[in-house]
Amino acid sequence: ERGAACVLGIDLGTTSVKAALVVGGEQGPVVAESCSKETQAQTGSPGAGPQGMEQSVRKIIRALNECLAALPQQQLQRVSHIGISGQMHGIVFWKRDQGCKWTESETGPTFEPGEVSNLVTWQDGRCSPDFLSSLPQPQSHISLAKGFGCATVYWYLKESPDFLKSYDAAGTIHDYVVAMLCDLKKPLMSDQNAASWGYFNSRSKSWNTDILKESGFPVHLLPEVGDPGSIAGRTICAWHGIPKGAEVGIALGDFQCSVYSCLTERTDAVLNIGTSAQLTISTPPGFQPPETPDPFSAVTYYPYFSGNYLAVAASLNGGNVIAMFVDMVTQWIAEMGLAVQESTIYSKIIKAALIQNDSKLSIHPTVFGERHMPEQLASVTNISVSDVSLGHVTRALCRGIIENLHSMLPSECLTEMGVRRILGTGSALARNEVLRQEAERIFPFPVVYGKDVDAAVGAAMVM
Repeated sequence: ERGAACVLGIDLGTTSVKAALVVGGEQGPVVAESCSKETQAQTGSPGAGPQGMEQSVRKIIRALNECLAALPQQQLQRVSHIGISGQMHGIVFWKRDQGCKWTESETGPTFEPGEVSNLVTWQDGRCSPDFLSSLPQPQSHISLAKGFGCATVYWYLKESPDFLKSYDAAGTIHDYVVAMLCDLKKPLMSDQNAASWGYFNSRSKSWNTDILKESGFPVHLLPEVGDPGSIAGRTICAWHGIPKGAEVGIALGDFQCSVYSCLTERTDAVLNIGTSAQLTISTPPGFQPPETPDPFSAVTYYPYFSGNYLAVAASLNGGNVIAMFVDMVTQWIAEMGLAVQESTIYSKIIKAALIQNDSKLSIHPTVFGERHMPEQLASVTNISVSDVSLGHVTRALCRGIIENLHSMLPSECLTEMGVRRILGTGSALARNEVLRQEAERIFPFPVVYGKDVDAAVGAAMVM
């Protein structure tokens, strides 16, 4: 009906921004409208060297504004709540009084970033294993890794301390947006985001302040922490026609929101393959993660909702590995003086692999390393004369991606935790039939598709 209130869900992703208007339907939440824009925000990070991975906050916010401007005005005027999720681990710095300036756009007031740093993303690699091992031991169930917010702060403390002096607030990119919308004097962050920064104790829901202070860490930059699902504040302006005073939820992890958008049965596991890949199950009620992390364990426990945890095998190697392979083939062809579109190559290699049902070739696909084994890169073994066609290699690569995840959270563990079926989701699974075939071959559970994970929708559903 026209008068019903709706919820706006926003996800600030690694490559794109998505906004979804969600309304209550008979069978549960329904997506009325959605819009997605590529941010093209990748930018140089001069001080961090080739390992640095930064994005322009200006470009991300521009994509967000374009998304909202594309949604129907009369529906935005009915928004009562806004749920926001985004890429975990990353960090952005800003000046509290000058974080943004509100301006008038064609679709009503909006904000433009002010005194704000680049976003150092979760993919950032400036914190080498040596650097990480030089840092104090956190009191947390999650091991510290590159790309984690607190590790990045330590890096600036050592390499570029003046940089930190220019700012007095920090958060994830989605914490930043919430802080700007509600004009929060002190940023607020959910325990989902805090746990992904490192140096956060999920049991006591508090930062490791003593450990951090002792090593000279600028603890004044750390946000306050609240519960996922709670309200962070209200919009201080009519944002793109969304009424002033709309309630804004505390920013959430994109991962938790993606899972929330599709996980309805406790006996389901979610296999999500997008840029990276995850295999996830919701832990039984009352479950508490171990006090200290097992650095060699491939399973991490992430705070979820209502005090529960997700057991996650989070691999850094998913669709990005296939993209890299396509890129490699494209470059080889270019070096021959020929030009073929990447999209053409992608569809041709998938086609070739569908013909090759089997491949004795074995590809261990961890080109991007794994958090629990950062030194182990990719390898190809068992190369024989008969298995080197494009189809064989692509088939083996897709199998390797699934086998790698399966080795991190094996079927036996899934069975022990009561899993009965697998929900297959994510852009790489959706567009790659070979990956789907391999998932069905390797896991001894029925794999069902069709429920797409959508962090923007999940963020709206939480509200």
